[in-house]
Amino acid sequence: MARNCPPFDFSGEYYSFDKAAGSCVRQSSFFQGKAVLNQSVGYSVILGFGAFFALFTSFLVWLEKRYVGSRLTSEWFNTAGRNVKTGLIASVIVSQWTWAATILQSSNVAWQYGVSGPFWYASGATIQVLLFGVMAIEIKRKAPHAHTVCEIVKARWGTAAHLVFLSFCFLTNIIVTAMLLLGGSAVVNAITGVNIYAASFLIPLGVIVYTLAGGLKATFLASYIHSVIVHIVLVIFVYLVYTASSELGSPGAVYRRIMEVSSKSRLCQEPVSHERFGQSCGPVSGNYKGSYLTMLSSGGLVFGIINIVGNFGTVFVDNGYWVSAIAARPSSTHKGYLLGGLVWFAVPFSLATALGLGALALDLPLTASEAGRGLVPPATAIALMGKGGSVLLLTMLFMAVTSAGSSELIAVSSLCTYDIYRTYINPNATGKQILKVSRGVVLGFGCFMGILAVILNKAGVSLSWMYLAMGVFIGSAVIPIVFMLLWRKANAIGAILGAIIGCVLGVIVWLSVASIEYGRINLDTTGRNAPMLAGNLVSILTSGAVHAICSFMWPQNYDWDTTKKISMVEKDKTELPSDEFKEEKLIRAKTWIVKWGIGFTIVIVILWPLLSLPAGEFSKGYFTFWAVIAIAWGTIGSAVIIALPLIESWKTIESVCLGMFTNDRLMEKIDELNLKLNTIMLSVPEAERIYLLEKEKAKKNDASENISQTIDAESKY
Repeated sequence: MARNCPPFDFSGEYYSFDKAAGSCVRQSSFFQGKAVLNQSVGYSVILGFGAFFALFTSFLVWLEKRYVGSRLTSEWFNTAGRNVKTGLIASVIVSQWTWAATILQSSNVAWQYGVSGPFWYASGATIQVLLFGVMAIEIKRKAPHAHTVCEIVKARWGTAAHLVFLSFCFLTNIIVTAMLLLGGSAVVNAITGVNIYAASFLIPLGVIVYTLAGGLKATFLASYIHSVIVHIVLVIFVYLVYTASSELGSPGAVYRRIMEVSSKSRLCQEPVSHERFGQSCGPVSGNYKGSYLTMLSSGGLVFGIINIVGNFGTVFVDNGYWVSAIAARPSSTHKGYLLGGLVWFAVPFSLATALGLGALALDLPLTASEAGRGLVPPATAIALMGKGGSVLLLTMLFMAVTSAGSSELIAVSSLCTYDIYRTYINPNATGKQILKVSRGVVLGFGCFMGILAVILNKAGVSLSWMYLAMGVFIGSAVIPIVFMLLWRKANAIGAILGAIIGCVLGVIVWLSVASIEYGRINLDTTGRNAPMLAGNLVSILTSGAVHAICSFMWPQNYDWDTTKKISMVEKDKTELPSDEFKEEKLIRAKTWIVKWGIGFTIVIVILWPLLSLPAGEFSKGYFTFWAVIAIAWGTIGSAVIIALPLIESWKTIESVCLGMFTNDRLMEKIDELNLKLNTIMLSVPEAERIYLLEKEKAKKNDASENISQTIDAESKY
């Protein structure tokens, strides 16, 4: 027996021979309760990065106000001037949708189900962003001055529906915030030994500071910087696993080792599995031939369905995505969401195909408890790069948590400000009062984030459990919200009954299946696939059926007149040409996003998995092709999301640089002149319209002259 210990020559450090028992014993866990880095490193990352981003982002916002002329009004704080371009919107979507779960849970399902896990995580959470592009255009058409999704609900369906959907939106923000901090605090604690409760409170600190200073625009700028760092680290890890590592270093090496690990002839202390003993060892139950390298995985498919349902809730019911759509300029909205969705696909797909499968190929002794807390990626990073890998992973995770966290702060702030304070407390609130309330909510919810994470950690709730359960709680609000902007007949009573009945039935079915299948109800049984699948499906489908039946019986036949009358608190000056809001242009944009959004949805959810089924268990060549797709998608997506916002904002960057190196006295004179012109335009609205028309005409004339000069130059040759 001793000669078969360790069972593989590449993972000997995790095995020892027990002479008394006469068996080969595997290390009980990867981390074994020991931190890889000193606590000082953990505190340095949390506090150092937090302070840096708070100061740097606030400085960028100040530069824009000083040299570009942005004004910190309540509208600007909550909507960023409604003038954000495609590249920055795409970057924000990627950053906003890159949760702790994106980095951690995606690798957990790769560790559980093999190649199907990263695919179903990525595809099951990309389609919502692609399809939300349709809603983003409809906002511009039907509620151009709205600040939140719940404002639109109240304008169409009244107070009762407003209170119901406001509750669902708050619940969504709480769930997303919980997942961010559960994952973030668990990894910081495992890698550095920082107290898990201290990490829960310290992580949001820097986010609170820069969100207080600059509102939504600060969040957008920070999101871009975070996206850049996340994608750089993503590319490093993907290339490390598949090209550069001495341990792995090629798709062929990864393939060979995973085939060995999942082989039926593998010798371990016992034929342990995820379910019984908590470690991945031997064939995968529910996968074709027990292989990790197949899309024929029942567990992977069930996870994919749960993932799709749950993430419709966390996109369509999360006010953060509506705020981003409201902030985008009309001509950028649909393109930003499509591009953001396609680039985001690479984050879980490429990263988990590298780090998740890498954990299997290295035969790391991770337990189900460690994987459930999101520790698969840090384990692989440490195994391949040592302390350097843990620092990189910690940095990447901090970027994801703080970026998505700032989005949740603004989402909650705008709900409290516009849907509670302005609607029920002070309908005549001034811009200054709204700005004060917005900042108060940012501070208050930021502190609540830390308290919530402590409570959930105390209760033993894991990132994995929360991720799978979210659709049960909020999925019932999805279809009524979609109907609100897309279906004239949708009525208020159907929306209210559908959302409440769907949620209640979803929870009942979820708990009932757990009790019937496993004989008891606890965090373990309710977190398994069968109860989660049943609860998620009942929640979303029941609400849709109830709302549809009620609306056919008592149709509203709404014309969106009241949603178009939602007003802004302050009239900000705008650089948008008037034709941005023309109905024909918005209809063309809607047609475009419907075509491409549904097209890509069909490709990544139906065609791709169907075309991979004939492969059965992947051959070495097929797996290499799969890995190359992951590498290419990650590389191209990273390049686009880093470069495009810079290219689109180059003129603004030039203005800021010019201002920084121009005499302050001259800048004061220019500011004074700008103020006078702005005052004239506000007092004579027609002057602003004529100015924008003349500006567009001048651009067209410049373009025509450039074309003529080019033609003349070519004719000479």
